[in-house]
Amino acid sequence: MDQNVLLKYGKGKVTANLEGLNLTGTVTSKEVKKIENIQDEINFVLENPVNSPPFSEIFTKDDKVLIVISDITRGWINYPSFLPIVVNKLNTLGVPDENITFLTATGTHRKQSDEEKKLLVGENIFKRFEIIDHDCATQEMIPIGKTSFNNEVYVNGLTRGRKVILTGGITPHLMAGFGGGRKSAIPGISSYETIQRNHLLALDPNAPRSNPLIGLGSVESNPLNQDMKEACELLNPEFLINVTINDEGNLAGIFAGHWYDAWFKGTQWIKENYFVPVNSKSDIIIASCGGYPKDINLYQACKTLFNAVNGLKSGGSLVFLAECLEGAGADSFFNYLTPFKEGRLDEALREAFTIPGYIFYAAIEAAKMADVYLVSKMDPKDIKTMGFIPCSDIDTAMKLVKEKHKNNTDTLVLPYGGSTVPVPPK
Repeated sequence: MDQNVLLKYGKGKVTANLEGLNLTGTVTSKEVKKIENIQDEINFVLENPVNSPPFSEIFTKDDKVLIVISDITRGWINYPSFLPIVVNKLNTLGVPDENITFLTATGTHRKQSDEEKKLLVGENIFKRFEIIDHDCATQEMIPIGKTSFNNEVYVNGLTRGRKVILTGGITPHLMAGFGGGRKSAIPGISSYETIQRNHLLALDPNAPRSNPLIGLGSVESNPLNQDMKEACELLNPEFLINVTINDEGNLAGIFAGHWYDAWFKGTQWIKENYFVPVNSKSDIIIASCGGYPKDINLYQACKTLFNAVNGLKSGGSLVFLAECLEGAGADSFFNYLTPFKEGRLDEALREAFTIPGYIFYAAIEAAKMADVYLVSKMDPKDIKTMGFIPCSDIDTAMKLVKEKHKNNTDTLVLPYGGSTVPVPPK
């Protein structure tokens, strides 16, 4: 058996030498074929949507339309392959370009450069339209109601008087169960306060830990998801288009129609193809995010961390490949180092909840479960403080892991850790 495994790292690849270890498996999705004719598939799902009137019966020439798109951290969605088709469909229904507005669901993420916007949506859309980044702190927000979780929902004022189309991609998500769907509305285009109230539900109300009801694949019992669902129901978007991809980054599924039902159908597709049963938890897992942009920063790369520890024994070792050219990726991420060192991280997060703060919080929880050898270009000092073991390259990480474990230790490889979840028996 080949003792070398090639894994994506940033925009390149690195080799993990597994000599002396017992490779028990490689966790990848099922062999999912790409959509060969995207135009035909888009046209089909638009006119045969899930629990919704056909696209052509919803939009007319007098409509003003707001298309909500994800930001560059979801560049894998491959918007250039299908977004022009959707826009041209609107044009054929009589909606002119000047009546179509694009709003990027940045949530609390940073604004994007023009180059990133062009990369995200493609030359065609970038030239024809202004791509507006949502700013949860400074743009006009309008109230649309309150959820049963007492969350007053404010959304971007650009939704006023426009028919809303949500677009995005579906992947496993630590807090919300799955990404995509209603997340384009909250946190995507909501006010800062609305976002924080929603995400505070990620913490256990009775103990200093994450809420046990949230987690990868958790939907119906997940209070965070339920609040998002109720908030999006208040917005009541006219249509949703969400995609899924295969391991090669090609479009593999397109789900369109009712904003929740079409998304939920996509989540079941993800479970079937990307939640991968494994015989048992492993002593060692070697996980790549799948390369750029999934490892553009630690904030985004942590998805791989959370997916991987799902299949790792307590006290095991995780070799975590995440280049993190942008460092932490959120200005406030490392602000939590101070309260963490002072032993008041949980208290600080509850007092002023932020999403980067929770990702930091959950990463600390993961680091307590296992030895995490982070191969990145980040400052080793910050990484060490979090409880990770910083490594400048894959060879260093593999050497340290082999020194800790005996020969023939069960080892699992996740080449696309950002989208695949190892699921051991309960």
